Order: sequence, then structure tokens, then C-alpha cells
Amino acid sequence: METERKEKKAKKRSPLKTVLKTLFGIVLAVIVLLSAGLIALSIGEYKPNDTEAVAAPAGTRAVDTGKPLTVVTYNIGYAALGEDMDFIMDGGTKTRPDSASVIERNLKDIADTVKGLGADYLLIQEIDLNSRRSYNVDELEYLKEATGLPASFALNYSAPFVPYPFPDMLGRVNSGVAVFTDLNVKESTRIQLPVPFSWPVSTINLKRCMLVNRTPLDNGKELVIINVHLEAYDSGEGKIAQTKQLYEFMDAEAKKGNYVIVGGDFNQTFPGAKLFPAIYEGCWMPEVVEKELPEGFSFAFDAEEPTCRLLNKPYKGNDDPMYYILDGFIVSGNLRIEELEVIDTAFVSSDHRPVKLTVSFN
Repeated sequence: METERKEKKAKKRSPLKTVLKTLFGIVLAVIVLLSAGLIALSIGEYKPNDTEAVAAPAGTRAVDTGKPLTVVTYNIGYAALGEDMDFIMDGGTKTRPDSASVIERNLKDIADTVKGLGADYLLIQEIDLNSRRSYNVDELEYLKEATGLPASFALNYSAPFVPYPFPDMLGRVNSGVAVFTDLNVKESTRIQLPVPFSWPVSTINLKRCMLVNRTPLDNGKELVIINVHLEAYDSGEGKIAQTKQLYEFMDAEAKKGNYVIVGGDFNQTFPGAKLFPAIYEGCWMPEVVEKELPEGFSFAFDAEEPTCRLLNKPYKGNDDPMYYILDGFIVSGNLRIEELEVIDTAFVSSDHRPVKLTVSFN
């Protein structure tokens, strides 16, 4: 009888034990999978050197210091963030368009726009290579062919898999900045900027950089063109540290007698620029870039015209968009700013608009 009672008790407990064992197995499997994923991301983390040589544009044309020089900066939003898109980090829901045809259409429009500007240098940010978010289109090669211009390129975002947001995760990302020109660039260098993110967030986040291109001049000095895309979604320390390093580099080049132009998406607004009101609760708002420039340098930007929009909803049909002024230039004192123009593309193919700068040599 005693044996029978024990067997009955064991049978009563067995379903509970089975459930607990199953739950334990599921939890253990999840932990193992997450750990394996984190190990894989850590092993595959993009860890660039502080300074790396990259292939220079194969241009041959010499700079004529007696004529004006034009430079265009344009964040193309990996040819995905056009008028029909929103973005998860700005309060939207998407990470990529609905099809590759959208990428191809936007790229064509972007190429047509920049070709029509006739710039000596094109400074482009957010160019994707082999990225899920842009349907694996090689945007760098497309723009080289479409513009007929060679380019230097530097990665600032490379991750084998970004597991965010769920369920439409970014996946594989390879993206960076480029300088397109047919001028004679003797040297192109990727210079690493401070990374504000620590492990494990750093494994799937950006490693922002300066892309420095050096063109020899007939007076023995160099024209130093720097393409930047500074931090966006940090708590502020990253922007400060990156801007400090940029300013120190600019100052050192100017003290050599070189001519320096920095262009790009600063992800900060400029001193004296219009600060558009925060229309949407909790929307991203830019800080103001450090106004104390090295001696002789000047900002070049349009204080009224927006260069970027908030991606909380599609732009097309949006009666109340939120704008920013984030794109512009910094110019050394041995160059004279002749003209600056924000090109009105109506945000059709990107969440940014191109900015064109014209300078002359003093």
C-alpha cells in the first residue's frame, strides 16, 4: 500500500515537473543563444585603427587657385529615407523601404541632382554597401558610374548583424562616407573619431570618422577636404569629443599653411542658426556645435533654410514636418566664402538636402 501511495504521488507531481523542466530548457536555450550571438558580435565587431590609408580618387585635374572652388555636402540617407519613409529612431516604425526599387529610384534622383550642381568635390554621407536596409545595393559603385567621378570611401558603420528593432531588424550594415572628385587627390585617410558607446552596445553601433583628402596646390601647400558625419544618438559626450578632435586637426593643418574645408552632417546645429520648435513631444532636438573655432576659421551655413527633416512620419502628405539645420561647412581663413546655397530637393529622395559652398583662394 505504501508503495502504491508513493507511485500515485509521483504521478501527480510528474506533470508539474515536466512543465518546469520544459520552462528551464527554454530559458537555458534562450540564454545560450543570446550568449552565442553576443560572442559572435564581439568577435565580428568593426575595430578600425586610429588612422588608415584608403584608396584616393583617381582624378588628374589640378586645382586652379585663380578660380572659385565648389564643394557640395549631402547626406543621402542610404537612398532609403525619401519622402515616403519614416524611421524607427525618430519615432517612426520602419528601418527600410518596401522594395529595392525605391532605393534604385532614389539613387537615380540623387545622382541627377549632384551631377547638375557641377561641384569640384562631392562630400556624401550614409552610402551603403551590402546592407540589408538598402537591399544590398552597392550605392558607392552606382554613384561612381552615374556621376562619372572617382571617389575615396571610409566605413563608419559596419556590423554583421544589428538585432534591432524587432521584428524588422536592421541586420547586416556596411555604410560610410565618400568624397567624389576628378581633381588630383594625392592621399586619402580615414581618421577614427572617439566612440561614445561601450561594450556590448559598441558591437553594433557606429565607428564615426573623418575622411581626409589632400590635393596638392601650385604654391606648395595642400587643399585639405574633410568629410564628417558626427554622432547623432548619444547623450552629448560623443559629439563634444568628436568635435574637439576635429577642431584640433583643422587647427594643425591651418598652421602648416594648408587650406581646409570641413563639410558634412554635423548632427548639431550651428551658432546663430534658426532653431525650429519641437513640434512633436519627445522628438530629437540638436545641440549647438562648439562655437569657439580655431583661429581664422569660419562656419558656412544658411541660418534660415532647413537641411534635414524629422523622420517620425513620411514627408509626403505631412502638413506639419519638423526641420533642422545640421549640414554645412567650416572653412579656414585663407579661403574666402563667396556663396552658400541649400539646394531645394523637397526631401524627395533623402531626409537631407544638399548644401553647396563656393570659395576662392586668398
